[in-house]
Amino acid sequence: MRIEDLVLVSVDDHVVEPPDLFEGRLAKKFVDQAPKLIRKDNGTDVWSFRGAEMPNIGINAVAGRPPEEYAMDPTSFDEMRSGCFNIDDRVKDMNANGVLGSMCFPSFPQFCGQLFARAAKADPELALALLQAYNDWHIDGWCGAYPGRFIPLSLPPMWDPQLMVAEVRRVAEKGCHAVTFSENPTHLGHPSIHSGHWDPFFAACEELGTVVCVHFGSSSKIVVTAPDAPIDVLITLSPVNLVQAAADFVWSHVPKRFPTLKYALSEGGIGWIPYFRERIDYTYGRHHLWTGQDMEGRSPSQTFDEQVIVCWIDDPVGVEMRHKMSIDMICWECDYPHSDSTWPQSPELFMKQMEAASCSDVDINKISHENAMRLFQYDPFTALDGKENCTVDALRHQVEGWDTSIVARGIKASGTGVMDLVDISSGGKYTTT
Repeated sequence: MRIEDLVLVSVDDHVVEPPDLFEGRLAKKFVDQAPKLIRKDNGTDVWSFRGAEMPNIGINAVAGRPPEEYAMDPTSFDEMRSGCFNIDDRVKDMNANGVLGSMCFPSFPQFCGQLFARAAKADPELALALLQAYNDWHIDGWCGAYPGRFIPLSLPPMWDPQLMVAEVRRVAEKGCHAVTFSENPTHLGHPSIHSGHWDPFFAACEELGTVVCVHFGSSSKIVVTAPDAPIDVLITLSPVNLVQAAADFVWSHVPKRFPTLKYALSEGGIGWIPYFRERIDYTYGRHHLWTGQDMEGRSPSQTFDEQVIVCWIDDPVGVEMRHKMSIDMICWECDYPHSDSTWPQSPELFMKQMEAASCSDVDINKISHENAMRLFQYDPFTALDGKENCTVDALRHQVEGWDTSIVARGIKASGTGVMDLVDISSGGKYTTT
């Protein structure tokens, strides 16, 4: 396998929503109530909605900037690379990076639409209208602008499981077979996945083959060890903490009741999985007689391997241990335009890890694109007239001369501490020192 022949599909990227996303997608009575993008006196852009302000956090849109300018400070569209929010330039950035397909998580509505769920407490009709308008923009506007280049991802109306079922069915008719969900809904004031509350939603997803994607941070909870902990602690722990969602899922009734449901740990890495698999099997063997746990014929690790999708950005040890997990459930991610992203050298960094781990072409193809295509019902080869048009080489040839240089913008990063971040899930304003 040569780098030029790779086909890369990323199951975790992010979109910074453009200011016009709600235009033409809302009934007249809701237009004035929709979130609006405003420019502050300090030059930053924020979304304003029902008295709260949601900024674009700088570290969420640092593609094209040097690491010394990474920061948690609010930012403006002028300070971002246009591929963060402009669909035409996003595809050019994908081509320059040799990336064929991308699944994009939301930014200002938060990972599982927490913004709309909070609004539903006061006005459920408005909240549903906004959420459906967002999903329509994402599926028809963002993904639909370039058929075959994106895996659509919908937001669920978390405040009502029956509405979640209806929305999963509605977007599936539009070709969307992935939906976000919370890594821990109890942190959002909802019942846990052990309660049975979400079973109608899980049943619909299983029936339609819709993947439930839980991204770290989708509980609106910041991983804080101490008020004065360096921000490095939060960055280090964030993806690994999806181990909690993995344990919740494996030991819940959900995989037993819905044995073909697929649950994706988005941006969680894979290096920890071999130990986790051993631990859950050891736990079952030693403790199930007194805990009352019954896996109904499958081992815990077998349940994990068959139903949990995992993905990685940069994870040499995980790639090395790929055969200590299900290689048919491993996907790759680019994480554009976040600070962990490998853009614009993803193919080179991907192949470096494949070669170091002595991966066969069969393994490379599964991890780079075949698993993602199968699991997310995604068929770019048909849309783009053949695999030969989907390789790193073919895509990069389309945008020769496109500027991917790292450019300093003269923005000084602040030494933000963990407690300088105010959780905007409460509806409060974001501050930083």
